[in-house]
Amino acid sequence: MNADRRMRLWRMVIEQAQGRPFAVEHVCVAAISATGVDSAAVSLMLRATPRETIYASDHVASELEELALTLGEGPGVDGFAGSPTLVGDLTASHCLARWPVYAPAAASAGIRAVFALPLQVGAIRLGVLDLYRAGPGDLDREQLADALVLADTACALLLDTVQRDPPRWDGRWPERAGPHHPEVHQATGMITVQLGVTAAVALIRLRAYAYAHDRRLRDVAGDVVARRLRFDAGDGGEDRSGS
Repeated sequence: MNADRRMRLWRMVIEQAQGRPFAVEHVCVAAISATGVDSAAVSLMLRATPRETIYASDHVASELEELALTLGEGPGVDGFAGSPTLVGDLTASHCLARWPVYAPAAASAGIRAVFALPLQVGAIRLGVLDLYRAGPGDLDREQLADALVLADTACALLLDTVQRDPPRWDGRWPERAGPHHPEVHQATGMITVQLGVTAAVALIRLRAYAYAHDRRLRDVAGDVVARRLRFDAGDGGEDRSGS
């Protein structure tokens, strides 16, 4: 990788930090500028726990990250599992076949292109950097090279954060979003006990219920935590709200 490119991109991150400690949000803003996309987000995916959006540049990125969390599909999910997943047009037939629920939902939210870059060092996988564009079109060679360098930068910052302390969010917008939905973790643990299954299976059941009832995952999780909804082995979930 060209050293001049790394230095140029690092200067962009420094400019975004404006004297504050470097953080993932500064890398995301630099990535938006360098690649010409409209928004960006970073999600952590550790072990069998649900993905956590730790930064979203705007409400659209936050909505798309939650969509991937709820459905368990999309470029960001595939990108974490393997190599970069670069999608220039979500409405293309092969994209609709690959992500039959996510792709049309993302397009309806105003996003046509998604570029998912895994945050990985060797065998260690931390999460994914998702870049979103409202219009269709691929990244050109230079934009992709910049995005890969910035993904490496985000990964290094996350490794440093994980090794020290959990991040503390200040709540200002653009939103540092994680730990975004602790109730999802709590609900997953409760369903694990209710069904006697692994956390991964419990999360699948939670997602399936949310999708089947056209609800946000965090809202269903909130019902589980509040004991308004209980999962039993024989069905998809028993509503105890009395409604």
